[in-house]
Amino acid sequence: MENIENQNTLIWEVTFWEFALVTVVLAGGAAYLTGRAMGKTWQSDRSLVIYMVLLAAATRFIHFALFNGTLLSIHYYLVDLIVLLAIGFIGKRIMRSRQMGRQYSFIYERTGLFGWRQKV
Repeated sequence: MENIENQNTLIWEVTFWEFALVTVVLAGGAAYLTGRAMGKTWQSDRSLVIYMVLLAAATRFIHFALFNGTLLSIHYYLVDLIVLLAIGFIGKRIMRSRQMGRQYSFIYERTGLFGWRQKV
């Protein structure tokens, strides 16, 4: 087994690949699906933020348990939280755009992945 040396950069704590796997792929996938669920059920942004705060704490635990990261690091917790909030809100916005174009097609039309506009 090779020795993983801590890189301790501004964004990731152990290695870039560990950050990419745990925070972006695994937790980011959960954040995207949570955002979609929040958009599909017309939940508020506050609900999504609460879920992302909890998911970021679970992500810090995975970093700690599997990759010898720091469990109670405010800096890396906030980095994880910001990444997960961005991915969660992207998922919510994509779902909301799809809903507005499909459910209210007599009023709105989609203008891309994230937007819609009122029909003229």
